[in-house]
Amino acid sequence: MKCRACRSKAIIDIPRHNAAFCGTCFDAYLIEQVRKSIEEYQMFSQEDRVLLAVSGGKDSLALWDILERLGYRTIGYHLDLGIDEYSVESTEKTVRFARERNLTLHVEEIAREAGGSVVDISKVTRRPPCSACGVSKRHLFNRAAKTYGCTVLATGHNLDDEASRLLGNILHWQDGYLEKQNPSLPEDEGLIRKVKPLNRLTEKEMATYSFMKGIDYVIRECPMSFDAKQLFYKKVMNEIEKESPGTKQAFYFGFLQRRERFYPETGDKSPPPYICQVCEEPSYSEICSFCRLRLKVTAPPGDESLSRPRTTS
Repeated sequence: MKCRACRSKAIIDIPRHNAAFCGTCFDAYLIEQVRKSIEEYQMFSQEDRVLLAVSGGKDSLALWDILERLGYRTIGYHLDLGIDEYSVESTEKTVRFARERNLTLHVEEIAREAGGSVVDISKVTRRPPCSACGVSKRHLFNRAAKTYGCTVLATGHNLDDEASRLLGNILHWQDGYLEKQNPSLPEDEGLIRKVKPLNRLTEKEMATYSFMKGIDYVIRECPMSFDAKQLFYKKVMNEIEKESPGTKQAFYFGFLQRRERFYPETGDKSPPPYICQVCEEPSYSEICSFCRLRLKVTAPPGDESLSRPRTTS
């Protein structure tokens, strides 16, 4: 197998592009894909300060490495989810990555911020673990970006993640999620701009890059996601991609090209009608989702009064 660019021995083949690359040419290809996404979707500029949500997995750590290579100003933020050995390993690898490269990293514990680990929150609120985690991350990531003076929040979601998420949202016609499925969501009423610079690259490509660069990352999936529908949709998309290379890319980018046709920007969206009584962030109820979750977790046994927002006449 020869490199498409220089004809030397290839280390990776990319069927959807009908191409293979050697290490040097693959590195150039991958960097260009990230640069293209940043520019095409106007994610951020050299003047922006980017908060990287780093989990300890290959995608977020590799993204941090890439953005540093491209000369962007970055700060890392890691949320310890309190999931036993998995979280211990994730935090250790993230801290080591930042220390070895002399990068700025802030670490917070979800137990300190939400009153319990993801496992605790799930049990008390009766939410699936991924749902409890998602609510907490959205709030804490956004808060961290503002706290550390960042203008944009970047996550390591790749093409596989986005295509499988799109499949699930379309199968259930989740219009609210479909409307927001975009690699660059602008800042809005107290919410920091959110971007996904790896949306053109697959899990395989990110794993190859991490191996080439010697990035030590957590390999196993989160143990709380064992029954997550997202993993099932990803498996389905992988089977389709195996039979028809390029399907993920065509499916995902086809949607993005047609997105405004289905979900036009009308310009008449109303801002959240409330300011959360607890955290003072914009909210669609008197107490935001995260604060309701936290109050329920920390309420005395049998007392649910704090988990219900007060009503006004």
